[in-house]
Amino acid sequence: MPFDPKVRVFVLLLLVCFVWSCSSRKTARILVFSKTAGFHHESIPAGIAAIIRLGDRHHFMVDTTTDASQFNQENLRKYNAVLFLNTTGDVLNDEQQMDFEQFIQAGGGYVGIHAATDTEYDWPWYGRLVGAYFDGHPGDPNVRKGTFYVVDKHNEATDSIPDQWEREDEFYSFKQINPEIKVLIKIDEKTYGGGKNGENHPMAWYHDFDGGRSFYTNMGHTNETYADPRFLKHLWGGLLYAMDRERATAPAENRFTKIVLDEKLDEPMELVLLPEDRVLFIERKGKIKIYDPVANKSKVIATIPVSTKYKVKDGNQSEAEDGLLGVAKDPDFDQNHWIYLYYAPAGDEPKNILTRYELHGDELVEASRKVILEVATQRDQCCHTGGSIAFDANGNLFLSTGDNTSPRSTAYSPSDERPGRSPWDAQKSSANTNDLRGKVLRIHPERDGTYSIPDGNLFPKGTPKTRPEIYVMGTRNPFRIAVDKKTGYLYWGDVGPDAGKDSVGKGTKAFDEFNQARKPGYYGWPYFVGDNKSFNKWDFVRMKTGPLHDPAKPINNSPNNTGLNELPPAQKAFIWYPYDTSPEFPQVGTGGRTAMAGPVFHSQDFKNAKRLFPSFYDGKLFIYEWMRGWIMTVSMNKEGDYVSMDRFMPSHRFSNPMDMEFSPTGDLYLLEYGTAWFQGNDDARLVRIEYNSGNRKPHVQLVADKPRGAVPLLVHFSSKGTQDPDLDELKYEWKFLASDGAALKTVLETNPSFTFDKPGIYKAQLTVTDAKGEASTSETEIRAGNEPPSFSFDITRGNKTFFYIDQPFSYEVKVSDKE
Repeated sequence: MPFDPKVRVFVLLLLVCFVWSCSSRKTARILVFSKTAGFHHESIPAGIAAIIRLGDRHHFMVDTTTDASQFNQENLRKYNAVLFLNTTGDVLNDEQQMDFEQFIQAGGGYVGIHAATDTEYDWPWYGRLVGAYFDGHPGDPNVRKGTFYVVDKHNEATDSIPDQWEREDEFYSFKQINPEIKVLIKIDEKTYGGGKNGENHPMAWYHDFDGGRSFYTNMGHTNETYADPRFLKHLWGGLLYAMDRERATAPAENRFTKIVLDEKLDEPMELVLLPEDRVLFIERKGKIKIYDPVANKSKVIATIPVSTKYKVKDGNQSEAEDGLLGVAKDPDFDQNHWIYLYYAPAGDEPKNILTRYELHGDELVEASRKVILEVATQRDQCCHTGGSIAFDANGNLFLSTGDNTSPRSTAYSPSDERPGRSPWDAQKSSANTNDLRGKVLRIHPERDGTYSIPDGNLFPKGTPKTRPEIYVMGTRNPFRIAVDKKTGYLYWGDVGPDAGKDSVGKGTKAFDEFNQARKPGYYGWPYFVGDNKSFNKWDFVRMKTGPLHDPAKPINNSPNNTGLNELPPAQKAFIWYPYDTSPEFPQVGTGGRTAMAGPVFHSQDFKNAKRLFPSFYDGKLFIYEWMRGWIMTVSMNKEGDYVSMDRFMPSHRFSNPMDMEFSPTGDLYLLEYGTAWFQGNDDARLVRIEYNSGNRKPHVQLVADKPRGAVPLLVHFSSKGTQDPDLDELKYEWKFLASDGAALKTVLETNPSFTFDKPGIYKAQLTVTDAKGEASTSETEIRAGNEPPSFSFDITRGNKTFFYIDQPFSYEVKVSDKE
């Protein structure tokens, strides 16, 4: 289990620092360039003003110029992106062109608006950057109406644009179209005259180019374009991409819907997505369940006998973290129907086992059970089990195991070497090269139920005093792991120790870790945490301190160690954070700590997805915090190095997220453990999170100025604050209903008034419908006349306050003594 009960009562203020507001991040800055050597668009001033307003709204800085001499290396270094606003002709000399090329090659961004494609015809590199060259437009008139249609809704630049959008502008045709551009919007040439590109006529696109990023939109000829909210949202999406996708904000939270599929679960642990959107998930006490989307409910298909108790020396028992811990399906599940379970089997022998079963439909075939791997444990003292299972692209199985060590002798390094104190010494497990605990193991399951050892684990096969299954060692409680099948990198969250502050004699304070292993290694526990912060060698007999451990040459001389004495050099954590504020990663906040690692999202894995997450998440690692209730996405560069993190659904606190996985349909499935430990919880749930790339429903605000009063009661109603996230025109329909639901009147107004002339309890109902027919409804209660009187009486002051509607009444107050 991922928690130590004595520690997890620690509650502090949650601090979240978003990308744009975090003081450690540089403010984004763009240069708007509008030099013309040909036709000069009169809309350029309107475009500059609109872009400056975007900068004010979205907190990036805007510089404007027509001076080509600003295209030099020193000046361009200040900017995230350069925007060519209706430039025309030859606007840069050879030296300026070279410096701009180097700016893009160094990772800079480019945005082109409208006539940017009517620029620099003799500079082929620029033509490939912008994506195409101008090849004409309709004449007489050149500005006319036409219908755009969106071909990629999974993008910030298009997610608020209707599937078909009629607008008035000057529509270019293009030549020398770069085949590598990713088209967002096309135009239907049948809806206007003068087009030259036929059925494949792009009007907005983006692409990575020569180390940087390029976005182009053909919109922007007219002044009116720069006052159009949809165009401005479109341009903002392109700027986000060009300014560096790592600085881009996440999609609007209202595009995600959290749907509860099952609740009141009993300690859910891990889940697997089966064909047809069925979900297999396990509970710690041994139940295996399948959620059926057709029946919209879950059922228990099997119960595994498991051990969930520790037996201490005095004969008493305590609740353990053991039980049914991990589940995964075989990469070839559609053919072989194999699933893998990791659990502590019932009985007196202290061990955990990795098993394989066949699953046919809703039947777990018990006779098919094969024990693949055994991990010897101790069941005398709590804690730390690990238990997560994941596969890589080569069919290798990764299994995480905890250090199986009590943290209750110290909040620092549990390295108690006294006789009989092995359960308090993590050197027996995590730092032991000859023990499978405190590790992430890598094996290759074979058809007969055995396993082989893949090449490239931490210790070559046959190395004395080592186990060849070990891929990563030196973990404390790697409770949830994931493997990026594209890169092969292993990720895990490691739940750290309990010390809230540094100690002069014992070492560093505690940190939780998110780790990335690009190759096998030793990750420090119990000698180091975080970025190799060290603990002292503590003498538990004499209660005296010793030297700090050396991360370059860790030594394990514990009498409980059966492996090598000299360990591999310690590797630093990928992300690390304490109970209090993290200077390196302030976005994680403060409070209790329980790090968990989820999947890396790759859109190419979901080619037939009905609801694909947007490209913003491409290549990002999902991490989550069991105690703090958040999910983050981590951006990395091409080498896998940390760049930034963003809060996923930032206003939502998840109820102790326990496991997550993307389905083939593109949805994110999540298990929430719930509030209390070792029991079922009302808020323990299986949920599905869907992304809506299309139209969103309006958000309705309804206000009545007098929700109660004497008849005749005149009430003024307001819909102020009602919004449509897609900027559609809205229709308003008010209904005033009697207590039995009968309609008194229907009004098609924005802010109507209505008189209730008879006593009663009524409802006012507002339905708002957008241009695509999506509707949202809100209602409020109105109480008119003859409401039963109520009063309050302050016995200590003798004050009396009365509330009544329309009639006098008498009252009597009785006061009892001693009450």
